[in-house]
Amino acid sequence: MGIRLATTLLLLLFAPACVCAQAPLSQAAATQAPTSPALIPQPRHWQRGEGRFVLDSGVALVVPADTRSREIADFLRRSLADDHGLWLTARGARDARTIELRLDAAVAGEEAYRIEVAPQRIVLSAARPRGLFWAVQSLRQLLPPGRATRIEVPALRIEDAPRYGYRGHMLDVGRHFMPVDFVKKQIDLLSYYKINTFRWHLSEDQGWRIEIKRYPKLTQVGAWRDEQDGSRYGGYYTQAQIREVVEYARQRNIMVIPEIEMPGHASAALAAYPELSCRKQPIAVPASWGVFEDIYCAGDESTFEFLQQVLDEVVALFPAPYVHIGGDEAPKARWKESASSQQRMRELGLKDEDELQAWFVRRIQRYLAGKGKTLIGWDEILDGGLGKDAIVEVWRGDEPAARALRNGNRIVVASPFYLDRALSDLSLEKLYRTDFAAAPAFAEHAAQVLGAEAPLWTERVTPRNAEAMLYPRLLAFAENTWSGVGDYPDFQRRLSQHYPRLDAWRVSYGPEATDVVGYRLERDPARRVWRVHAQRGFSDLRIHYSTDGREPDATSPWFEDSLEIARPGTLKLTPYRHGRAYARSRAYTLVAHRGLDREVRYSLPAHPRYRGNADTATLSDGVLAGDEHADGRWTAWAGGDVELIVDLGAPTVLRALSARFLQQTQSWILPPRRLQLFTSDDGRRWTPGAELALDVDAAELRQRYHTPRLALPQPMRARYLRLQIQGYGALPAGHPGAGSPSFYFVDELVIE
Repeated sequence: MGIRLATTLLLLLFAPACVCAQAPLSQAAATQAPTSPALIPQPRHWQRGEGRFVLDSGVALVVPADTRSREIADFLRRSLADDHGLWLTARGARDARTIELRLDAAVAGEEAYRIEVAPQRIVLSAARPRGLFWAVQSLRQLLPPGRATRIEVPALRIEDAPRYGYRGHMLDVGRHFMPVDFVKKQIDLLSYYKINTFRWHLSEDQGWRIEIKRYPKLTQVGAWRDEQDGSRYGGYYTQAQIREVVEYARQRNIMVIPEIEMPGHASAALAAYPELSCRKQPIAVPASWGVFEDIYCAGDESTFEFLQQVLDEVVALFPAPYVHIGGDEAPKARWKESASSQQRMRELGLKDEDELQAWFVRRIQRYLAGKGKTLIGWDEILDGGLGKDAIVEVWRGDEPAARALRNGNRIVVASPFYLDRALSDLSLEKLYRTDFAAAPAFAEHAAQVLGAEAPLWTERVTPRNAEAMLYPRLLAFAENTWSGVGDYPDFQRRLSQHYPRLDAWRVSYGPEATDVVGYRLERDPARRVWRVHAQRGFSDLRIHYSTDGREPDATSPWFEDSLEIARPGTLKLTPYRHGRAYARSRAYTLVAHRGLDREVRYSLPAHPRYRGNADTATLSDGVLAGDEHADGRWTAWAGGDVELIVDLGAPTVLRALSARFLQQTQSWILPPRRLQLFTSDDGRRWTPGAELALDVDAAELRQRYHTPRLALPQPMRARYLRLQIQGYGALPAGHPGAGSPSFYFVDELVIE
């Protein structure tokens, strides 16, 4: 099949199936809805019949002669064996009970199918092999979970077709690497629920994950980073593994689309080849999240030579007619200071850097078109002008979606379906009830709406907690994009029958409306203990823990709702369910010091959103803050200097005070400029003790921690300590918030 023909067929596949998208269930189906088959997505039409088909090893498979139909039949055989221990061995005797796979042009639609179950035969029909495969997946769902030598299938008739041709899931493996076996498992699940597109986010600031033979340093250097705890982290897929996954997905009716980010989110590539940046200076692969200033240099021809040669190897690995180039969150500071980029703008008559990015995108688009590929990009590719042939993936809401539709572009909608959002924020019901194409602009340009995608970004996600973020929400997404918004209580009823299947496949799915677990850690000064409270999303969840910093496992001690800890150390908590870890570990560092449980007074109120668990307790509760500025442990002020006064209750011999400050420049958080420490016996007359100026690089975009220690000239006895903090002040020129007050975030005041 030539590239042009393959592209035409796949573009037809991704045309929205809107002619009968909103068609109601037949009257028979509607009246029997309480006993409808537990299929997800719900089929468009169904009706019960008389009798039952007995499925056992005596059933014969009747299959068309074409290669893909035989392949689908083999998939059905293996699935019955794997899921139920049931092998189909009969060869198709005239009087045998049969399962027939039939290609029938009367079944209209690329992915449409029909299932007819009668006492003597099951017929799976479709005009195309894609629909035939979905018929097999629906048949699998009609069977009860568990091993059996004989299964009875109620007689019925199903006619089904999808609402949208693009039903996608994006997995970010750049920030946290996902092994091949994990990716294959997700492809199995996507296919089972008729999600037909897997988008593989293969490059990011924090990691380059695909082998490019012409540029070996992309994986030798760009695939690895030094974590903040000193460990080495990373991984990548060889080209052989890429081909293996793509073929695995093809067999399961899933198209794999690669994403290679440009011009931004390119730090890992620039760490490997710094000559591709505008400054030409070495950088490290970041170990923190956010948007970074270094991007591919648009003024240098070597940039495009590199990207085109990378894309040459990428398109050879992925038969899909699409390549996603990202295009989002590309800061222009480096282009503004780059002589070659400014020269490029003058030569092309471009008025600003947004138009330079638009030119960049169009150049890559033309190159991909020459390879028979269509460019997809996040909706920022609209800025500065975009050709109609590109596909826009919408993540910033209805306004850019409407703009893309007016421009003539086809779109894929992602904004309502970001699965990295907490379960408590994007509940199963909220996702299910989201009609992503309800805005007027969508109705006016319905033919341009290809479908939707549910991305999972992995800043806080690893293979350990990914499935709890994905499932069961991906099942609701599958029904939303195949069937449309329907009867949520009925969906819940059908979903309840899928949980045993997910358990059998060892899928660590999450709760429907709450997070897997939420922790509250507090200090009890009266009992001189720390107390952990766990709000569990499942009643059978156990929290295994350690107090020595080691990773808890299934043999570690555990609790359910609360735990008391008397000694300082590193507390690690890992929720377990069904004998396996269900989420990432949560670590708390507990420290004892002379200021523990003592009152801390502020000269200015802390910021209401960032004042710890209580107004004053968090700075003296013996719990160090984590790496998330909104984790409830940091206390923050926005602008203005503050004095923190600690009352030790009695004269105490003191040597030093240390505190940890967060730097997260992109979140407007900078450490203070200067610290001064004073002591006092009565809280009125103060003696200077120590002073320290902090060396702050406001242009540093990586998340950092500053832990200054103010040592007294000699040990001295005092009851009160006063820490005077001079904030950084206004954000500097060049920062997106230049001129606005910066925040400073402070952790525990550790008193020696």
